[in-house]
Amino acid sequence: MDAEDTRRARIAANEAVYRTVNERIEDLNRALSQVAGDDSMTIICECGDLSCAEQITISIAAYENARSDPTLFIIVPGHEIPDVEDIVAHHDSFDVVCKHKGSGEIVARATDPRT
Repeated sequence: MDAEDTRRARIAANEAVYRTVNERIEDLNRALSQVAGDDSMTIICECGDLSCAEQITISIAAYENARSDPTLFIIVPGHEIPDVEDIVAHHDSFDVVCKHKGSGEIVARATDPRT
């Protein structure tokens, strides 16, 4: 693996850490929404910057839509890394990015907590 592939894999691994945290948050939100009747949740930005802790309010349906593909990540607008991912959806408070083919995509798929 060359330096660029290593960088792409590291960014994808960073994003996967937040995705795993958000999966646990979703579990808690689903349990609470049954009591409160709320269909939204607050997650942590899944960008490749491990120091980022920005929060995003998202509907559970939109969250589930992004989780349907392990190469998709939910980020704060402007947190995309254009040379490793493309924005595939814009929303009011968040964007959804898709990993480019190659090492980032491989890591995203391998670390998917739903597979």
